[in-house]
Amino acid sequence: MYRRSLILTGLLLSSALAVAQVAPSAYRSRASLTVGGYYSYFDADYANNEMGGVGAYVDWSPGFLGRLAVEGEGRWLIFNAPHDFSEYNYLIGPRYKVLVHNHFQLYAKILLGAGEVNFPYQLAHGGYFALAPGGGVDFAATRHWRLRADYEYQILPDAVGIPGISSSSLKPNGVSVGVGYRIF
Repeated sequence: MYRRSLILTGLLLSSALAVAQVAPSAYRSRASLTVGGYYSYFDADYANNEMGGVGAYVDWSPGFLGRLAVEGEGRWLIFNAPHDFSEYNYLIGPRYKVLVHNHFQLYAKILLGAGEVNFPYQLAHGGYFALAPGGGVDFAATRHWRLRADYEYQILPDAVGIPGISSSSLKPNGVSVGVGYRIF
């Protein structure tokens, strides 16, 4: 009886001491690509004009950069604009995921690119360098569909001097809401 108890105890202890880990059979890629569209409402920072427009965005996260991703966007502000006033933006830059929690993702971004402005009454037209810091929140509604709310403050440092407005003074800012589809 003593011998059986000793063998049983030895077997139980030996299995507890045997530590092993199985190598995973596959790894899930952390890379992601999301494309989407939105509606924007902006203060144009010119003659008290508030305008709306549509836009499209692409977010690419290569995975190996952690919380850092790349965002590109195009925005066409043409609604509620008096006398053929319009503003178009084509921007790209880094996007940082500040907080990732369950379905919510808070982010900050700083985009660079081109801003095209058509001033009212054909006073001027030009393409300008644009710097656009901003941030927002993405909500994962399903595995593939995302809802987005975003704020952006644009700086057009080389905007032309229009009578009554000094050069380098255009700083449009506004909010956008939209939906995106995560491809992978």
